[in-house]
Amino acid sequence: MLKKLAAEFVGTFALVFLGCGAAVLAGFEIVGQLGIAFAFGLAIVAMAYGIGPISGCHVNPAVSLGLYVANRMSLTELWQYVLAQCFGAIVGAGALYLIANGTLAYTLSVNGLGQNGYGDFSPGGYSLWSGLIFEVLATFLFVSVVLGSTEGPAAPFAGLAIGLTLAVIHIVGIQVTGVSVNPARSLGPALFVGGHAVSQLWLFILAPAIGAGLAGLAFRSSLLRAEA
Repeated sequence: MLKKLAAEFVGTFALVFLGCGAAVLAGFEIVGQLGIAFAFGLAIVAMAYGIGPISGCHVNPAVSLGLYVANRMSLTELWQYVLAQCFGAIVGAGALYLIANGTLAYTLSVNGLGQNGYGDFSPGGYSLWSGLIFEVLATFLFVSVVLGSTEGPAAPFAGLAIGLTLAVIHIVGIQVTGVSVNPARSLGPALFVGGHAVSQLWLFILAPAIGAGLAGLAFRSSLLRAEA
């Protein structure tokens, strides 16, 4: 279990450091929305094959919750994974802040750390309800891909499928909320940015949890599970 938790810490650190790092250190001016989307997706692909054999590469409390609801991990494993993921995300955001703060062009209150938001703090000005609907649906689709691709004959290609799914979710949703589908990914940057990022954090915990729970139920009931 210690190896699994260490892997989840490293994987979630990498996701936040590389994904949010693309937004903060490179930004829309250099890599654009497509580049940021693929930074998140490729980070997942890399971690899936790097730490997947150790922990399954959840690197996301929503994924772990979906697996728990689908009866593929225990409650004890769930909370231990979630703690490791949140800690990894916080350290990843902290490392990103230390690097970004090394230039006079960066200001935390202006440039942020790739935090999520809705309303006035949505990149595209989308409302709370738009953000809620997007995050629930996107997380449902994402966790469904995780659950479906990690069992059966598709398993060797799961990392690629999951990473590409996360990339396309970001292509569609960056302007809506900045894309969470991952409470740990939202938590890390929010704790450093503070203010509105913390006050809006509840949405990026609740909505992914709902989406992941629905995906887990769909697989537990065999509604979305392939026949053996």
